[in-house]
Amino acid sequence: MITDETIRRVLKFRDDRDWRQFHTPKDLAISLNLECAELLELFQWSGADLECRDKLPAMREELADVAACCILLADACGLELDEIINEKMTKNEAKYPVEKAWGRAEKYTQL
Repeated sequence: MITDETIRRVLKFRDDRDWRQFHTPKDLAISLNLECAELLELFQWSGADLECRDKLPAMREELADVAACCILLADACGLELDEIINEKMTKNEAKYPVEKAWGRAEKYTQL
């Protein structure tokens, strides 16, 4: 769970360095994609070990970067993460009802 205190800390880090001026939605979306790629890279060539437990410390760091980028992008767009995530979950619950989706990996259009 990301607390309000953590969100404020990420925003304060940015503001203390006067970086808001560089944090346009476009540039933050690019940064988010790059951070996601760094997380994904940890799984590259992982062979049978799809969980990469030995890479957990690096995964923690990269996932933190991804989450921080999400916080910054939401802030730049004037969006509340809690609100938009809950809106999306309501849509997902309608598209993927438990009785149809339980134990299945198909897209909602195939259920």
